[in-house]
Formats: sequence, structure tokens, C-alpha cells
Amino acid sequence: MSTSEPVALRLIDREFLIACAPEERDGLLEAAGYLDRKMRELRSAAKAPGFDRLTVLAAISITHEFLALRKQSSGQSHNIGDELAALRRKIDAALDAQQHGHLK
Repeated sequence: MSTSEPVALRLIDREFLIACAPEERDGLLEAAGYLDRKMRELRSAAKAPGFDRLTVLAAISITHEFLALRKQSSGQSHNIGDELAALRRKIDAALDAQQHGHLK
């Protein structure tokens, strides 16, 4: 069982200490880096770039990206399933034709 360790994360001009398991540290730092970049991107376009407002805008933007990717992934999974089913039907038909050809 791993113990939690504090990790310092910097978002814009603020630092946060967040406890996480050592094996989750790299993922947490990567997520914080992504969030920081998104907040900086939004700050450059915002008229009143308060930290709280940037945080909410970044959360909405990232959630939108996530949902779009999930929807795209779900559609791809469905298409792959359809393609596999079609391939299975072709293989079954070829095997049936081969079996019937040998019986004649």
C-alpha cells in the first residue's frame, strides 16, 4: 500500500500542495501542466482574467474537449465492432463455401 506525498503544483501565479500516491505523481504533474497552459491561453483572451473565472473557464473547456473525445471514441468503437462483425460474416461465408466445395 502506497502512502500519499505532497506535490507542489503551480497554476498561473498560485501554488497548490496536493497529496497523491507516488505512482500518480507524473500523471498529476502532467494534468496540472495542461490545466496551467489552458488557463494561460484563456487569460490572454479574457477581459477580466480573475483566477476563479479562469479556473471555471478552463474546467468547462477541458470538459468539452473530454466529452468530444469520448463521443468520437465511442463512435470509433462502434464502427470497429461493425467492421469486425462484417469480417466475421465474410470468414464464415468463405468457410461455408469451402466446406460445401469439399463435400461435392
